[in-house]
Amino acid sequence: MLFDLTALCADDAAASCVSHRARERGVSLVELAIGLLILSLIIGGLLVPLANQVEQSRNGQTQRQLEEIRDALIGFALANGRLPCPAAPNTTGIESFLAGSAATGGTCTNPYDGFVPAVTLGLSQVDAQGYAIDAWGLEQNRVRYAVTNSNSSAFTTRGEMRTRGMSALFPDLYVCSGGTNIAAGECPSGERLVVDAVAVIYSLGPNAASGGTSVDERQNPNPFAAVPVDKAFVSRVRGAVGAGAAEFDDLVTWLSPNVLYSKMVSAGQLP
Repeated sequence: MLFDLTALCADDAAASCVSHRARERGVSLVELAIGLLILSLIIGGLLVPLANQVEQSRNGQTQRQLEEIRDALIGFALANGRLPCPAAPNTTGIESFLAGSAATGGTCTNPYDGFVPAVTLGLSQVDAQGYAIDAWGLEQNRVRYAVTNSNSSAFTTRGEMRTRGMSALFPDLYVCSGGTNIAAGECPSGERLVVDAVAVIYSLGPNAASGGTSVDERQNPNPFAAVPVDKAFVSRVRGAVGAGAAEFDDLVTWLSPNVLYSKMVSAGQLP
């Protein structure tokens, strides 16, 4: 049986009717508040995994990009008989020479503290100045590139690798598992991942804008504060941003001399 609330109010006392309506409105507001709370919890629970997925996607995209840059460096060496010099800071994404030219190569201006010469390599993921940028896309996230200048810059001078011969070449970039004990641009023996890298390519990761707080983080943006320009870099298991001494979110890869020599031999550039 249905009741007409209006009719009931006409018969009941005014105060009683108002109280009844207030209780009805009160129940509705409580239910609405509970519904909003549940909705906010659901949305909040979804946002955290979504943010993690976005971060993982950017990490994966940047890692693939570093590998593509390494392949592009090898391709350049096969075509030109040398590796390109890094691009200098605050210029453009074109390789920079202290002595030499694009035709012959030569001594690089920034062998250890330069950037990927994306214009020289013909890469497409670049900023307005032609520097390669990682998946985070900020100016601070320009991809870094270091190249050995051993054997009087033989690796960046056309024909010099062939002239000297593979057995006489000594690339000397270090990749270390930690930055605390690096001295004179070298890793201690127990922290050496590689001692003869031809090139190192790396991204400063999501915290590039603010910079890392750990010793390991400070080693890679070569140079950074009191850390001098040197030939040692750090690659290790990732540590959460803000984790103090454990923080590390850089992505690092390198070019082995054996991989480079093998490709150049196959292409007729060596021996």
